[in-house]
Amino acid sequence: MPAIIGNVQILNISGGIVNFGDALNIAPKSNSKTNDGSGSSNTGGLVITNNGFNATNAFDPDVLDQPNAANN
Repeated sequence: MPAIIGNVQILNISGGIVNFGDALNIAPKSNSKTNDGSGSSNTGGLVITNNGFNATNAFDPDVLDQPNAANN
């Protein structure tokens, strides 16, 4: 069903899909991999993290974790 859209201001798009109008199926597909150590993904205004010795093993022996080529 068509719609009338007024003023639109898009300041930032960081991935994903912006669609105006009719759509049957919208499915953005992406994958990523991160290696985080102890206390590395903390967010906030004041973060205090006290850790002892730690090490993150980032060795990845397999070639593909989640292939995206045939999922469209």
